[in-house]
Order: sequence, then structure tokens, then C-alpha cells
Amino acid sequence: MATTVRYSPIPTSQVDVTYEYGPDSEPRAGVAPGTVVELHMPPSRRFPGTSRRIWVHRPAGLSAEDETAVMVFNDGWWYLDPDGDVRGGTVLDNLAAADDITAMTSVFVDPGMRNADGVATKHRNAEYDAFDSEYADFLLDEVLPLVEARFRISSDPRMRGICGGSSGGNAALTAAWWRTDGFGRVITFNASFAQMPGGNPYPSLLANGDARAIKIFLQAAHRDLDWDQREDNWFADNLDTASALARAGYDVRLVVGDGGHSPNHGGVLLPDALRWLWSA
Repeated sequence: MATTVRYSPIPTSQVDVTYEYGPDSEPRAGVAPGTVVELHMPPSRRFPGTSRRIWVHRPAGLSAEDETAVMVFNDGWWYLDPDGDVRGGTVLDNLAAADDITAMTSVFVDPGMRNADGVATKHRNAEYDAFDSEYADFLLDEVLPLVEARFRISSDPRMRGICGGSSGGNAALTAAWWRTDGFGRVITFNASFAQMPGGNPYPSLLANGDARAIKIFLQAAHRDLDWDQREDNWFADNLDTASALARAGYDVRLVVGDGGHSPNHGGVLLPDALRWLWSA
């Protein structure tokens, strides 16, 4: 079935651009809000000395006995906050009520914090930028079992997705890359592949390795950090990754917008990114 896209002019500026949110990102009349519970996270085995907050969102009408798909969101509260840039819970409620996506359990996981001598320091980059299985192992072996103790979620990797932006986008793709048994669907918004230790590993890996069973949605911004530089170009690294995924035969979708390193465009895209990611 053919799709007609309504005409919309592109802005002349590529820097000072803010996208308006669509109706799926606002509370909708007649849509009951889902439930949100906060889980207590015991001391981590993978990241000792860290603490973090975790929330589980489920759309209205689900019982604890209903087995569902599961979607993990990095940067937890930032993605769940109904007044924030992404508004994940509101989006998930609206899409589930409209049967646009399968009703799912969504897990919003904050990055770790360390408290050394009374000084709190972020452990985000250490967890999110590393090219190894540690963060994926943490999610699958420590976080999701806490969720499974309360709710039934699918163990099928094609029924498990992960989303993140900036370094959280790195963590999302890396989690699925290392643990294809745990995640089969990925969303990255303005991923910071360029700042991964040792540089962006994906173009060369994708050119030379066997394809993995991952469906991937990427968003990039024309004026992301160092967009006009030969090295450490955040915009170009997203394009290079998307191109390598396409050449390697992955089911990939790339959306490029204007603006800089901001969560705004990704937040606006979240409803359609989820629709696409969970179709077929």
C-alpha cells in the first residue's frame, strides 16, 4: 500500500531547530495512564560500588500474569519523565491503546552513580561507551531478573528491545551486538559512536563479520558535535554506521534531522521509531 507524505518545508538553519511533538507524545483523552513501579536495585556484581534507580512501566489493562515483550530504555528517568524530552511512558500508553505496538513491559534504567568520600560521580560513560558485553550482561543477569520476579516477560530476543541516546545509543547497539540472545531490536538517537574508546568499531566489524539478527532504527543530526571535522565527527560516524549496516544486509532505518546534539528530535521520533521497530 502506497504512503503519501504531506509536504513540509525544511528549515534553512541546520543548527537552531526545535521539532514540535506530535499527538502521541501528549496525554490523550480516553487513554488511561499505565502503571509505573520503582524497583530496588541491590549492589551490582558487574559494576560494584554503583547505585541507580530503575522504573518499570506497563500500559493499563495488563495483569502481572500477561507475558509481554520488553523494551529497555537507557538513561532511565530522563526517558520516562512525562515533562521531559522523550516522554516514554506517555508514548507507550498511547501506542498500546491504539494497538499500534504490542503492549509491553518497559524498563527505564538510570546509569550508575558512584559515591567516593561523599562525592557522587557519574559512571555513565564507563558503562555506556565501552565496547564489551558488561552492560548487556548487567541488564540481562541483574536487572531483568528483578522485573521477571514481578511480571512475565518474553525470553525471545526478537521480543526484547533496547533504546538510548548519545552514549546511551552506543550502549543500546553494543548490548544487542554482544548479546544477540538477549536483544533483537535497537533504537539509537544521536549515538556518540565517535567517542567510544578506540573509536567507532562498527563500520569495520560490519564489513567483515557475519550478520546478527538485529533490527535497528538510528537517528542522526546534521549539526551533531564536530560535524565538519575529519576525526571524531559524531554526525559522520552515525552515517558510517548506518551505511555499514545497510551494506551488511541489516533491517535498518536512518532518519536524519537538523539541530545539534539534542534529545529533542529523537524524543519527537520515538512514537514512529517504536511503530517501525516493532512491526514485523
